[in-house]
Amino acid sequence: QVQVFESGGGSVQAGGSLSLSCQASGSTFPSYAMGWFRQAPGKEREFVAVVTWYGGGTPYYANSVKGRFTVYRDNAKNTAVLEMNNLIPEDTAAYYCAADTSGTYYTASHYYTWNSYDVWGQGTQVNVSS
Repeated sequence: QVQVFESGGGSVQAGGSLSLSCQASGSTFPSYAMGWFRQAPGKEREFVAVVTWYGGGTPYYANSVKGRFTVYRDNAKNTAVLEMNNLIPEDTAAYYCAADTSGTYYTASHYYTWNSYDVWGQGTQVNVSS
């Protein structure tokens, strides 16, 4: 059974940076699409970024983080990374890593919804103070 584990959350002042890592189990990690979502108190879980399994790992981002966040994968380490720069208080949330382990080719929009993923981590908290 595939599992994913997030790490790297914490507290930072506005304008600062954090890097989140997602370690996945399983021998077929190169065929997983790896997504990041976040959920702030009282709000719905929202898409942040995804790195696909095809095209050498194609990244896609929510408009709210484009230009500030970078997502990439290291297949040799079964790891996906979300680098977050120029953080703002609105980025405060629990961040979740998710995997689509189907190995199926989907266009980008498929990965923007939480129910496109079959494996989820427990989440890691990111707090950004002003």
